[in-house]
Amino acid sequence: MLTRLFIQNYVIIDELEIDFSSRLNVITGETGAGKSIIVGALGLILGERADATSLVNKEKKCVIEGVFDPGEKETISHFLKINELDILEELIVRREITVNCKSRAFINDTPVNLSQMQELGLLLVDLHRQFYTLELCESGFQRQVLDALAGHAELVQEYREKYSRWKMLSKETEDLKAQQLKLEKETDYNRFQFNELEEAGFRENEIEEAEAELKMLSNAEGIRSALDKALFELKESETPLIQQLKVLMNQLGSYSSYHPELPEILQRMQSAQVELQDIAGDIIRISNHIHYDPEKIERLNERLSLGYKLQKKHGVKSTAELIEIKNQLEEKLQAVQNLDEAIRKIEKETALVSVEAEKLASKISAGRLKEIKPFEEKVNKLLAQVGMPNARLKAEVQVQKELNAFGNNTIEFLFNANVTKGAKEDKAGQFAPIRKVASGGELSRLMLCIKSLVAQSVHLPVLIFDEIDSGISGEAARQVGIIMKDLAARMQVICITHQPQIAGKADAHYFVYKEIVGKKVQTGIRLLNDDERIITIAQMLSGEKPTAAALANAREMIMN
Repeated sequence: MLTRLFIQNYVIIDELEIDFSSRLNVITGETGAGKSIIVGALGLILGERADATSLVNKEKKCVIEGVFDPGEKETISHFLKINELDILEELIVRREITVNCKSRAFINDTPVNLSQMQELGLLLVDLHRQFYTLELCESGFQRQVLDALAGHAELVQEYREKYSRWKMLSKETEDLKAQQLKLEKETDYNRFQFNELEEAGFRENEIEEAEAELKMLSNAEGIRSALDKALFELKESETPLIQQLKVLMNQLGSYSSYHPELPEILQRMQSAQVELQDIAGDIIRISNHIHYDPEKIERLNERLSLGYKLQKKHGVKSTAELIEIKNQLEEKLQAVQNLDEAIRKIEKETALVSVEAEKLASKISAGRLKEIKPFEEKVNKLLAQVGMPNARLKAEVQVQKELNAFGNNTIEFLFNANVTKGAKEDKAGQFAPIRKVASGGELSRLMLCIKSLVAQSVHLPVLIFDEIDSGISGEAARQVGIIMKDLAARMQVICITHQPQIAGKADAHYFVYKEIVGKKVQTGIRLLNDDERIITIAQMLSGEKPTAAALANAREMIMN
């Protein structure tokens, strides 16, 4: 509920404050006095765009502040929690436009962005202006009406979650299949390359070791000849090196006691003799293992030829790199197999979610279809009440095979403003979509009738009507007033009107006026007492100087 509205420096309003009633609040005043300006100011704290021309005095900022009683509405508490805003007994929403035309928004004195203010505004106020009746022509609004009457809020939310999940899984499936198709185009070639490397079966460092072994085998005769010569000189010549070293050791040994360094020299010569004997043994061992083997050389050449060919093909220079390429190809081939399994799994889940979504959609559709007849009867009865006795509304709901974001229905409200008495209402050509045949005045009254029905099923926020009664008078205006009065028994209603029949139904009647302060025209507003209300309504009936009959009529309107 909107308890208080404060406006400062906005268009032709210098400063005013309004305390609203919790029921039916009516705002009247002459054309141009500023009634719709007040609604425009209210629109700013609901998140509408600010205009630099809003500032009257360019030397001070514009401030619009609304104080709301949120009651126990869980959606508002949830909004405040998720946006980390203070939860207080009162909800204060403020909009400021600075002198340099920058806009700032606050909720409970905490700065917020415009989208947050707009989101909260939808929870607080249903602002209905004349041109807002166009939403009645939109299928989204029409669907919301039937769902509200059917009490589908939780069911639709559950369906939307399932539908979103289904769409996401479907997208994932498409992406995986596209990825699979791309991989499959490469799979045959990858498998050929992998098989080629797998068949080659190179072990770690094999090519490098084969190169070294081939060099050795190719030079086997030269290596063995050199080894034999070394062995001959060490042990088998007429004066073998080992034997000569032994003789030298004997010669020096007889003098070792005569010089302190000779024993060390002898020890080193003995170590050299032992080392030469070991070397001779190694030469014999190596020589025994070196054989020229033309078959092995041929096998190594074939192996190296294959290795060099594969290295050139894959642009690498080592056995390790070839093995790494083989491993990468194996991973790619495995990925294709894994992808097949992933696709089967996600397709199974997608089918399951699709079935669940279809069941929910069918349940929602059945609820909508069930509401059509009572909805049409109630709306048409209200249309007659507001001065449109020949107007008829039809709700056309079709069931489709394909699911959409809100079920499996297409919904269209059809309208005929001139159904002749006794004519068959379903006769082809009589009814047409609202957007094509309803006038502005008809849309306004039709919207009022529909919202009054919806309000009986769901808790709407504050309802604000800005001259929704345009184009009606007399009994029709009185019936509109009755409908608004009935709405106000369940929620707060604020209505700007020119109709005395509606003003007479008010629980609180505010009068907007212009006055000249200094050299400026300013808008003011005051809450009327009973006597002032009688005079104001009488003036609405008969002019600036109301007649006794008009005063009596006004008094009767207020009393009734």
